[in-house]
Amino acid sequence: MLTGVELLAKVKELGEVSKSDVVRACGYVSTKKDGSERLNFTAFYEALLNAKGVELGAGSSRMGKGGRKLSFTTKVQFNGNLMVGKAYTAMLDLKPGDEFEIKLGRKQIRLAPLGSSDDEE
Repeated sequence: MLTGVELLAKVKELGEVSKSDVVRACGYVSTKKDGSERLNFTAFYEALLNAKGVELGAGSSRMGKGGRKLSFTTKVQFNGNLMVGKAYTAMLDLKPGDEFEIKLGRKQIRLAPLGSSDDEE
């Protein structure tokens, strides 16, 4: 079974062939008790995701239950609000009711916890 760079190269090389043929060519095939062939699509797609840098499984140290990776960007919403999501507040161990001072700079907004010094970040 191919993994990593070899798997990505083989998939790219095969191009527009059927999914079954790609899985078979990459070695994700096993034999059933009756001697027939079984294509291991799940193992193939997990290996493909790992080769592309996406980690699955319980060994993950990410916050929450997985999902998208944090982009560390946000947009001003249609009503003018700026939202910081739960994943970001969880990373900083912020709780409901925590208060911040809003510091405006040239084209930037900084949030500083009330009572903190300027050199803490």
